[in-house]
Amino acid sequence: MRTQLLVIAKWPAPGRVKTRLCPPATPTQAARIAAAALDDTLATVSATPADRRTLVAAGEPHPDHPVPHAARFPVVPQRGDGLAERLVHAFTDTARPDTAAVLVGMDTPQVRVAQLTAARDALRTADAVLGPAADGGWWLLGLRRPADAVALRGVPMSTSDTGAATLAALHRRGLRVASLETLRDVDTAADARAVAPSCPAGRFAATVAAELDTTAPVGSGRSATEVPA
Repeated sequence: MRTQLLVIAKWPAPGRVKTRLCPPATPTQAARIAAAALDDTLATVSATPADRRTLVAAGEPHPDHPVPHAARFPVVPQRGDGLAERLVHAFTDTARPDTAAVLVGMDTPQVRVAQLTAARDALRTADAVLGPAADGGWWLLGLRRPADAVALRGVPMSTSDTGAATLAALHRRGLRVASLETLRDVDTAADARAVAPSCPAGRFAATVAAELDTTAPVGSGRSATEVPA
């Protein structure tokens, strides 16, 4: 089975990415952390066996916040109103004949090659594979047939029920769904600090250490988010 790995993300720019890191981070610090998260994610995707890898991006690259691994990827612009529509188009705009698609975002820089490989392998027997996020959303969606992404239309995004609603929508379409392990999304400073120790070899951990004052108070309020757009 042929497989395409998709990364859906925003190009890092102050005030446009990781805004829930502020405070304690400034918009510029949040953009640096976002750039590191995206770069580490792309490095992992680059190292994962696949027939094709594509970055589906919103916005424009920012000269002050480079993402070096992005140079290895063809880039397709996001389109559609709302996250659900952008996710549908991410799958359908990049679809290739007889090629499954596995999509991740930039919120889980701790993702490993083994986890992406497990998602790819799950599609040999399942129609879809879903990686749940600790906040109730999801961090990965794989589809044996990318056209099945239309199931996401009408699914409420960025809520604590998004993962359950996505699973229900896939089941309503008659798909057999496999599950992966749960990962924690990086939305807040508390998330960034918790995830950083799982990323010792990449940019993310070093950037979090450099940009976030570990003694600064962090609000605990949050709502679920999924793959970023």
